[in-house]
Amino acid sequence: MSVSPDALLAILAMAAATVACRLAGLVLPARLATTGRLGRAFEAMPVAILSAIVAPLLLTHGPADALAGLVVVGASLRLPLTAVILLGIAAAAGFRALF
Repeated sequence: MSVSPDALLAILAMAAATVACRLAGLVLPARLATTGRLGRAFEAMPVAILSAIVAPLLLTHGPADALAGLVVVGASLRLPLTAVILLGIAAAAGFRALF
């Protein structure tokens, strides 16, 4: 099996871009000010990314999953993480059995 020079160059360029993005994610936040608006934005980023990944799945797989998602959001305002996870599993199973 042979790889063309163009394909090899593209693979190496993509690898370099991936490594650069990952290193920038490790280096840049430490050098930026973590107070004020930027600090709050950095604190909210994990929740925003997780929501962007999970929300489309909840809203496209039927009403049972959407209702379970609502239960989890409501529970997350009051309960610890382990309880929220267990409640989410139970809610998903329960709503799927109903629908």
